[in-house]
Amino acid sequence: MNRRECREHLFRMLFRREFHEQTELNEQIQMYFEQLEEPSEKDMTYLKDKMDKILPLITDIDGMIERVTEGWKINRIGKVDLTILRLAIYEMKYDEDVPTKVAINEAVEIAKIFGEDNSAAFINGILAKLV
Repeated sequence: MNRRECREHLFRMLFRREFHEQTELNEQIQMYFEQLEEPSEKDMTYLKDKMDKILPLITDIDGMIERVTEGWKINRIGKVDLTILRLAIYEMKYDEDVPTKVAINEAVEIAKIFGEDNSAAFINGILAKLV
């Protein structure tokens, strides 16, 4: 799995968080892994490790989003856009292996795939303000 594919899988796994209780999340992640076509042990470990690092930071990341979204509360942001922002901000602020420009570019590309027509511009604007 390349980096973009990993990001897309992380996006999908994080997106499930919006629809399930915290107690169900491990089961949901396991179900996600089961539906993948023969993921390698290395890829599964990588994705699970990233999720374990991202989830405890969601509250802090949401605070960063609220500070730069002037007048927008987290619950007003679409779940797809919010999930993309959370993943990108994690990479920008907490993952030293990912340069900020790469995190922003990848977030915009994921928004073009999964978001609405204006998602890429919205996400780019929020992440630019955060930088």
